[in-house]
Amino acid sequence: MAVSIVSISIVIGIALRRADFSDLVFEPGAGKVGVVEIKGVITESKEAINLIKRFREEETIKAIVIRIDSPGGVVGPSQEIYREVRKTIGKKKVIASMGSIAASGGYYIAAGADGIVANPGTITGSIGVIIAYTNFKKLLDKIGMTPVVIKSGEFKDMGSPTREMTPSEKKVLQDFVDQTHRQFVQAISEGRNMNIAQAASLADGRIFTGEEAVKQGLVDRLGNLEDAVEWAGRLGGIEGKISMVYKKEDKFSFFKYLTEFSINELMDRIIGQAFYGGYLYRPETDELGK
Repeated sequence: MAVSIVSISIVIGIALRRADFSDLVFEPGAGKVGVVEIKGVITESKEAINLIKRFREEETIKAIVIRIDSPGGVVGPSQEIYREVRKTIGKKKVIASMGSIAASGGYYIAAGADGIVANPGTITGSIGVIIAYTNFKKLLDKIGMTPVVIKSGEFKDMGSPTREMTPSEKKVLQDFVDQTHRQFVQAISEGRNMNIAQAASLADGRIFTGEEAVKQGLVDRLGNLEDAVEWAGRLGGIEGKISMVYKKEDKFSFFKYLTEFSINELMDRIIGQAFYGGYLYRPETDELGK
């Protein structure tokens, strides 16, 4: 009876272990490198953080590659993923691989890794913070619409597209931008082992090719995803063939996409006029308040 109980426990343990990895794809090969993808505008961090943590704690995965193809995004999630990368590098090697673009918040995350690989033409940099919105006041005046706002404090409707921004409001937003920009520069200085003055000199919002980013110390070497996986695997102690482990791609549901957002949120996504603040490369955006 004792032997049977032990056997059942082993079977259950194996089944649970397999269930834990049912959402992952394992390429053939003994030496495994986990690949975490950061795609599109960064608006949340939970999925990326959970996957980084899973790869960090799984013994069979010897190193991690963060594959970034993003123009950046919201401040908080970018910082949270960066923080998780920094927590991981003390336990496993982490290499960032840049795709077509890894700018602003995308680069913020990459800066936390042990090393960064980019293509020669990867759009990177755009180190900075932006707050942007579109003002509809003149349009509303023309059609005779007057918005009515009841608020609890002076700055509660700050950034309203229906009126001009006051000097005091602009100062509040500029202070926010300056503070989060300092945090960005500090993260680059820490992650890239670069002094603050050097990091600040590169943090004026300009973009670089991957080739130029290597010269500026923002990227370590040129290469594609395979090169990044190879580098990570060797740093992780893999001697033979290196295989990738990555999350299965979710099936796209247009109905789910529509129903996940309110009508107002959906319109904001369509016309791109929502008030926005964050680490994002937006070449079409005017300066703050204009």
